[in-house]
Amino acid sequence: MQPPSTMSQLLALVLLVLPGLTYQFLRERWRGPVATEAQLGERMLRAITAGVVLNGVYAVIAGPALVRAWRRAERSGLSALAAESPRQTGMWALVLFLGVPAAAAATVSYGERRRARSVYRPVPTAWDYVFGTSADSGPRFVRARLKDGTWVGGWFGTRSYASSHPQEADLYLQASYRMAADGSFVSRVEHTGGIYLRMADVDVVEMVKAPEHRPGGGRDDSSG
Repeated sequence: MQPPSTMSQLLALVLLVLPGLTYQFLRERWRGPVATEAQLGERMLRAITAGVVLNGVYAVIAGPALVRAWRRAERSGLSALAAESPRQTGMWALVLFLGVPAAAAATVSYGERRRARSVYRPVPTAWDYVFGTSADSGPRFVRARLKDGTWVGGWFGTRSYASSHPQEADLYLQASYRMAADGSFVSRVEHTGGIYLRMADVDVVEMVKAPEHRPGGGRDDSSG
């Protein structure tokens, strides 16, 4: 197979592939990743297959009109055709390259979600869910057991930070607390500037709601 040698051939290739790429992107976005499409090559093959199907449908429904439009574009140039009827060109571009592939992706994704035994969530990891999108993701105490058995902990508040996917998991707690050997909170460290935890050094992380545990009678927030 020879690569495109002219701008018209390159443009034709892009227009043939674009509906399938739009379909595959939106389907992955709405349905979520599946095991059979873990590799990029498999996803591209599905996108190309979808593009072939969509373009076949376009040819069956509006083949003569599309051929006439393409021949006009070859004779006068695509820019001239767009300048001659910009609204019509834009409308057809939206319908063929976005509207129809989006409708097809929505229909397939809806059907697959109804048949699926599990619910797909767009949050990439449980870590991001706990520290970003869950209903209980507000301020709280956090304690962690390091791999050597030592317990560390502190207050996760508005000035704390948890890394997000795809970055390596780590955690900054804006206030550090003294911990007992059994993992219970003892008291807030004076003049604390916070504590940094690398999850690669941690075995267990536990979140403790503030109303349920107020160690040492200290303050819940660490503004001081």
